Amino acid sequence: MCVGATLVVAATPLPRLAQIPGGLWEVSGIPGQAPVRQCFSTRTITQFEHRGEACPRTVVSQSGDTTVLQYNCPSGGFGRSEVTVITPRSLRIDTQGISRGLPFHFVMQARRIGGCPGY
Repeated sequence: MCVGATLVVAATPLPRLAQIPGGLWEVSGIPGQAPVRQCFSTRTITQFEHRGEACPRTVVSQSGDTTVLQYNCPSGGFGRSEVTVITPRSLRIDTQGISRGLPFHFVMQARRIGGCPGY
């Protein structure tokens, strides 16, 4: 029997990315592509190269407005994204990894330009 026990639960602050709303984003900086306008959640925009896949991710570090994520996809692809929040509607994403057996690395600029149903 335990008398006077206290349960302490430490609150973990949400990553800065949790404050970024989903919606219609314009993403530029993808080599060989015109800017892409698409509805994204925070998860899919941070794993842009693997945006059609449900890839478990881990926050590696967070400092100020920059969050570093790593993710591994069931298809065998993986990536690492360094996301800098310029404003809640503007992001800089430096992403690299392996997709379809080939390496990728690019720096994108993402700008939220509107809402989308369900985001």
